[in-house]
Amino acid sequence: MATRTGTSAGVSTGRSNQKLRTRTAIVDAARQLIGTGGEVTMPAIARAALVSEATAYRYFPDLPSLISEALAGVWPPPADALAPVADSADPVERIAFACEFLLRGILARQGAVRAMISATITRPETVTNRLGVRFGLIDHALLPLQDTLGQTDPEAFAQLKRDLAVVVSAEALFTLTDLCGLGPDEAVASAVRTARRLTEAAVREMQ
Repeated sequence: MATRTGTSAGVSTGRSNQKLRTRTAIVDAARQLIGTGGEVTMPAIARAALVSEATAYRYFPDLPSLISEALAGVWPPPADALAPVADSADPVERIAFACEFLLRGILARQGAVRAMISATITRPETVTNRLGVRFGLIDHALLPLQDTLGQTDPEAFAQLKRDLAVVVSAEALFTLTDLCGLGPDEAVASAVRTARRLTEAAVREMQ
């Protein structure tokens, strides 16, 4: 009896380990595909992971959930991302840096970002799977205004963050490249200029 129990436990452990290996292979394949900046699809990820598409869907119900797991930990915390401007008390300089940092990162992973945007347009319920990297960067970049504008006019401060969330975003970047015909560098520069102007205007009104 003890032998059968031990055998069953061994089989169970073996299956658990195999499931873990399969899941890890799928996530690793997704991460590698994302790193190319090219199109990211479930069939392509499954092929790279050497599993069937049906198997990939057994582990992840949809592409956004898989991309979210693959991107977990890829973006550094806001304080680390903005370390080069950590000593600056100028919110304009800080938001410009944050904007460029985010958009350059999006360009490097744009296939995955486009897939996430597409999924959340067609299936809004998956929007919770989208990483809110921009919000953390904006909040951290605007820390110098926390005790000034944030205290004297909280609504204006909140509105500035909302305005910046429109500009410091993948949607803005792809509008500039896809619809306005700008090259990647031009698009980043355009968005950074707009982010700077929005912040400069808020600082002027505060004075």
